[in-house]
Amino acid sequence: MTEAVKDLKDLGEAVASEETGTKAAAPEESQKPREKQVDKFGRSYGTGRRKDAVARVWIKPGKGNVVVNGRDQSVYFARHTQRLILNQPFLITGRVGQFDVICTVKGGGLSGQAGAVRHGISRALENFEPELRPALKKAGMLTRDARAVERKKIGKHKARRSKQWAKR
Repeated sequence: MTEAVKDLKDLGEAVASEETGTKAAAPEESQKPREKQVDKFGRSYGTGRRKDAVARVWIKPGKGNVVVNGRDQSVYFARHTQRLILNQPFLITGRVGQFDVICTVKGGGLSGQAGAVRHGISRALENFEPELRPALKKAGMLTRDARAVERKKIGKHKARRSKQWAKR
């Protein structure tokens, strides 16, 4: 199996060198190390999305305060599970209480908004500390959750719920 993969890789390099006229560059050489992206206020930005919710998130070094739409996280997200979802990126990277988070969220419900803020925090953490990317990527925090509500079909009550059928 590995020999076939090596052969395909060699084949790909040969085809690439024929097209460009040079030997294909090694992946390590072509990838530049990611740089820290911070604005003049020392904040890093990330956009998060989940269902219909969109979150704009800024993080900066601080005491661990999280402000969502001008309110504290415990006021805005009343459920404990939503606050756990919100803080997952910090738990995974071991940065609990080291960053202040300021975010604005629009659209969707509270569950979708919590997921959007989590996605935004993950992206902002990656922009602030690029070396955290492998841990966040492995945990699936950087991937947008593409699941959405299935559309209602004609002749059905909901997306899949059929009309009641009576034999007699």
